[in-house]
Amino acid sequence: MATNKRKVMLPHTMGQQGMDIIRAREDIETVIYPAGIKQDAFLPMLSDVAGIALSGTPYKQTEMDASPAMLVVARIGVGYDAVEIPALSARKVPLMTAGTANSTSVAEQAFHLMISLAKKHSEQDALVKEGRWGDRHRGPPMELSGKNVLIVGFGRIGTRQAKRCNGFDMNVLIHDPYVDPAKIVAAGCTPAPDLDAVLPSVDFVSIHCPKNPETIGMFNAARFAKMKQGAFIVNTARGGIISEIDLHAALTSGHIAGAGLDVFDEEPTPQDNPLLKLSNVISSPHMAGVTVEAIQAMAVATARNILSVLDGTPNKENTINPEVYE
Repeated sequence: MATNKRKVMLPHTMGQQGMDIIRAREDIETVIYPAGIKQDAFLPMLSDVAGIALSGTPYKQTEMDASPAMLVVARIGVGYDAVEIPALSARKVPLMTAGTANSTSVAEQAFHLMISLAKKHSEQDALVKEGRWGDRHRGPPMELSGKNVLIVGFGRIGTRQAKRCNGFDMNVLIHDPYVDPAKIVAAGCTPAPDLDAVLPSVDFVSIHCPKNPETIGMFNAARFAKMKQGAFIVNTARGGIISEIDLHAALTSGHIAGAGLDVFDEEPTPQDNPLLKLSNVISSPHMAGVTVEAIQAMAVATARNILSVLDGTPNKENTINPEVYE
């Protein structure tokens, strides 16, 4: 029997509230797929799909070619480096992200990594658990108050990180060539248009920019050499913005005091990654944007993004390639 229902694919990891919004629609057939699905199993499923929500599954030209009925691709999150935008744009298919749904979660994790490094949380915890109280005065923690922090990227997450740093009485500098300096000043921060010039004066670097050809390898041996002796770096954006080889060298030499990493070049990062062997590196498994609250908020935003397109009222604010509507 023929049906005029449109098919929407959702990963099994999508938050329940978002799934419920899609499933409540009688004109939509919902298909659940495993988030880690292999391409050979994924491609045949796309033949008659009108909308899809992506977790970490890549969606590029090959997937687009296998999706003749596709009308909207939505990321459950804000990063989209695994999606080939030109392939979508050529077909007038919008790529949508979850907007600010997980921005607070990522900013909190970035700040958590930063304060954990400053307070030497891992080392302090080990001293207690190992009964080494006598070693507690060797290399004491430091305060955040009065320290200079450089936030790279002043978008949805960077602006939230800045608020947290301001709340701890830090001097907040912002490097983002695409943001009006007046907006930075209005937020109680200081513009730092010249990245290389500001690095020698900052105690912390917190990365919140997209991964693209301009930012890949942004923090390399040359940049680490320019950084202040004993500075810390935190990355909750994307792997590849920091050169892992160069970071390891800067950490083992003692020039960089510590790093907090939520993202890596390869994910899952191999257990023999040399960075994981260093006591001055703390890490998390690309979970900065994944909290109880963010999972549901991202799912709801994703569901509404998909439906906005299928209903002919696309949410342009959450669209990465809005030119497809022209």
